[in-house]
Amino acid sequence: MAPPTNARTRRTGHRIVVVGGGMAAARLVRHLAAGHGGAPLDDAAGGAADAAMDVTVIGEERHAPYNRVLLAEVLAGQYAPDVVQLPAPPSTAHWLRGVRAIRLDRAAGEVSCDDGRRVPYDTLVLATGSNPVLPPLRGLFEPDGRELPLGVHAFRTMDDCLALADAVRPGLRAVVIGGGLLGVSAARALARRGAQAVLAHQGEHLMERQLDEGAARLLGRHLAELDVEVHTECRVRGLLTRGGAQREVSAVELADGYRLDADLVVLACGVAPRVGLAQAAGLDVARGIVVDDALRTSDPRIHAIGDCAEHDGTVYGLAGPAQEQADVLARVLLAAQDGTPQNAAAQHGTPRRGGSTAPRPARYTGTRALTRLTLAARPAPAGAPGQAAHAGTAPERAADAGAPAPGAAPAAPRPLDLAAFGETTPAPGDDVVHLSDATRGAYRKVVVRGDRLVGGILLGDLGTVGALARTWEGDEPLPSAPLLHLLTHDGGH
Repeated sequence: MAPPTNARTRRTGHRIVVVGGGMAAARLVRHLAAGHGGAPLDDAAGGAADAAMDVTVIGEERHAPYNRVLLAEVLAGQYAPDVVQLPAPPSTAHWLRGVRAIRLDRAAGEVSCDDGRRVPYDTLVLATGSNPVLPPLRGLFEPDGRELPLGVHAFRTMDDCLALADAVRPGLRAVVIGGGLLGVSAARALARRGAQAVLAHQGEHLMERQLDEGAARLLGRHLAELDVEVHTECRVRGLLTRGGAQREVSAVELADGYRLDADLVVLACGVAPRVGLAQAAGLDVARGIVVDDALRTSDPRIHAIGDCAEHDGTVYGLAGPAQEQADVLARVLLAAQDGTPQNAAAQHGTPRRGGSTAPRPARYTGTRALTRLTLAARPAPAGAPGQAAHAGTAPERAADAGAPAPGAAPAAPRPLDLAAFGETTPAPGDDVVHLSDATRGAYRKVVVRGDRLVGGILLGDLGTVGALARTWEGDEPLPSAPLLHLLTHDGGH
């Protein structure tokens, strides 16, 4: 084996190394490239980027960066894997795919990789993401303590998604453990592929972090329309397997002794920040890698963004905050290269969500994160009566058609759009505006504190979500119109 070598030793610019090749890393690298005109680092003419920045990304996944939010759509067969790929990384970055960082040497300023490579840095960015939580179930790792039984899958990466897509087939018995956002998405995707999908959730109702009981009940009804069997307040005790050394899952055993037959089990029990590199290197770690408003860790040469970062006591674990952190860190690093004070770095005008380029200070003060989910309807059989009339219609418009005429085929199940944000459980003294229409599959609730919107849940037609989300994210005073107007299609504006 050749001796380890330092990566890209011929470059003389400021060396920025990003560990992690996901959405946050890809966004950061694109912004850094745009900040220096996108000139290729390998340009023989030697552009400004070559002199100022030398960017290397160490990505453990073999795939090009992709939109992790859309993995359930890939599993459902709605999108091909290449459709969810992010824009190609700029040529101003050297991207190492399928390479895992195994050690940080802060004194030497080097990252050691599993292929023997040592990558030197002047500034290091940890964007290591998160790992799926594997619950302490009997039979999960027994008896060898290493390998999952055949048929048991996590659902976090593109490789997880492709393995599930390869395993699922019509009529297969699939049990999803965990009824949060990821579990609901996975169960719906498996049912869409024809599996007999069962969702087992320990909590009192689905998606309890985002929804209240009424909204969760409506969500459960919609999943039933999609042929997903839902069990709540249902604690899984273990997995039953068959076979010898090559164990294969056969059932999920519940705490009350009941067994759910299973050919396939999906673990959707949450995620945990990947902090092992940071811990081993002696950085401050709580639940995530602790960062300040400049996304700096306890070592000023090292930053952290995305699912692995903990800012002001919060680990977000969502795509929106990860992207906003990447935006802020790009401004911080560009300002440092230009010699600009960080509090004046707003002049760089890094793009914000929605495509605007409004300047913002190079400080991260937290994200007011919106959860959004669309559960597509189960496709109606080809040529079924009424299919054309209802395909792709919004819930309210479909409901306005009224009951089917005698002898007509029932309408196909309707899609369900869901959005939740902020504090959805009111505190004493809060005002609550609540509208529910089970016939139309609509549920709307907002929580108001003084003249501020502090949270909301919307299921069904999401015509109001844009105005409500902007009001909440901006912490703006509410209009003087009656509170009921918050739930009209223009959000009261």
